Amino acid sequence: MKALLALVLGGLCSAAMAGEVATHVEQIPVEQYTYSQHLDIARVLSMSEVPNICEVVPARMTYEDSQGQKHILEYRVMGNGCSNG
Repeated sequence: MKALLALVLGGLCSAAMAGEVATHVEQIPVEQYTYSQHLDIARVLSMSEVPNICEVVPARMTYEDSQGQKHILEYRVMGNGCSNG
């Protein structure tokens, strides 16, 4: 019975440690775009959707530079909700 209890507790500890490893996600700092900034964009990985409102809104682009490092760039765009009619 003690062996079974030790086995169960060992399994729970292993699962808890695996959960900690799985929750460790690479944290990439968000960079704010400025017009004077030189960008080294080799490949765009993703872009946020622009909301359907008529005002300036923040947008994000995740990309890799020529060295293969990931970046997240936040910039401002006009929303898609403006119409001329």
